[in-house]
Amino acid sequence: MDAAIRETHAAVVVLMGDRAYKIKKPVDLGFLDFSTRERREAACVRELELNRRMAPDVYLGLGHLDQPDRPPETAVVMRRMPEDRRLSDLVTRGAPVGGALRELARDLAAFHTRSAADPLLRREAGRDALRRRWRDSIAQVRELGNPLDAGSPGALDQLTQLVERFLVGREELLEQRIADGYVVDGHGDLQADDVFCLPDGPRALDCLEFDDALRHVDQLDDAAFLAMDLEHLGAEQLGRDFLASYVEFTGDPAPDSLRHHYIAYRAFVRAKVACLRAAQGDAESVGSADAFTTIALRHLRLGSVRLVLVGGLPGTGKSTLAGLLADEHGYVLLSSDRVRKELAGMTPDSPAAAAYGKGLYTPARTTATYAELLRRAGLLLARGESVVLDASWTDEQHRVAAGELAGTACADLVELRCYAPAATAAARMRARRAGPSDADEVIAARLAEREHGWPSATVVETTGSREQSLAEASLVLCAPAPIRAAVSQVP
Repeated sequence: MDAAIRETHAAVVVLMGDRAYKIKKPVDLGFLDFSTRERREAACVRELELNRRMAPDVYLGLGHLDQPDRPPETAVVMRRMPEDRRLSDLVTRGAPVGGALRELARDLAAFHTRSAADPLLRREAGRDALRRRWRDSIAQVRELGNPLDAGSPGALDQLTQLVERFLVGREELLEQRIADGYVVDGHGDLQADDVFCLPDGPRALDCLEFDDALRHVDQLDDAAFLAMDLEHLGAEQLGRDFLASYVEFTGDPAPDSLRHHYIAYRAFVRAKVACLRAAQGDAESVGSADAFTTIALRHLRLGSVRLVLVGGLPGTGKSTLAGLLADEHGYVLLSSDRVRKELAGMTPDSPAAAAYGKGLYTPARTTATYAELLRRAGLLLARGESVVLDASWTDEQHRVAAGELAGTACADLVELRCYAPAATAAARMRARRAGPSDADEVIAARLAEREHGWPSATVVETTGSREQSLAEASLVLCAPAPIRAAVSQVP
């Protein structure tokens, strides 16, 4: 093998023959301090110890590199890995790596399972610890003069707002993650450049050694780093598959919003490192910082927790659209028709037809139904689950209550009102098979008479195909709130 040198923001690796020698740079970057020889030697000792957890046959020991007119520098001695088996290179070449990634997901799951249940892990995790790491990284980028503004003006401010909004409303979710044992002493820096796909299985190298607290993270956070890195390499599907395999092997019940948030966090960590490299004179790193920030913003938006109201008169297709949206986006669906009958001790498909305002449909029962619907939604929102609420929403007081819930839960409120001509809606009701809804044309007419205006909702006309209605509603769902307000119209 030829000799070569590799360099990062914090280390230099000398490759000679079948060995690799890694020394620390004499730098103080704020989040790590290798400014003295003693600190660098201690970091090498710690790196050897920690990396032997996942790759004991690669990390061979410690050595020293002689330097002219300076004391020898402590180095971590490793078995040199074949460059053509580096995961990032394999992905870039389009080589098949799905099997290796699934094996790595299994290895990582087993590694996390072995992680000691140290009480220290609990103190260094949770909502406040995650927020502190975000804020530290954001502050470091600002201290460098915010180079992100050159390519993406305002990106850092947008990112900060999205991060804070998510974290404010997710304390219960993150504390429950700690209570359920999902905090681990992980790898901390799982990048495709540091994974090698060998014939006898993958090896993950170069874990984070300079700050234990940055390794004491949610297990999903640890795995999300590689998923993010694969996306950055243009292999987003491989990243999704890797994370799905990891969740399969761990049985992790985390909501999609948390997966997106951790991918965003890991992308911004890489953006920060790219900014540091740019400050050290690497001009190409500015473009990398912008690319990673774009990934972070995308996943923060995808991971925004949403409360979606899908309403409309009977026969307008609201239940159909609500179900389609929930399936398409992985949201939890709650139906007023089902909750109403559950509160009455009935099965959802039990018939309970009654005159308008009678039977199960008295004002008191309707108020109780909406209150229970919102109560359940609140529990889910606090756990990071986005929720679709299928109900008529014809009464303004119920919509106001839903808006208050969204505000309290720091969730985006999306309001959709389904519309179909009266004749179309009547035909649908006549053709409908028995189910949770008991509404007929008479009930629909009475509801229409008493319907309050809903100017904040975006109207989705449901006279076309289901696919058309879903596409139209999905565009509204993912649009920023000001755009939703601008396109909201009532026919």
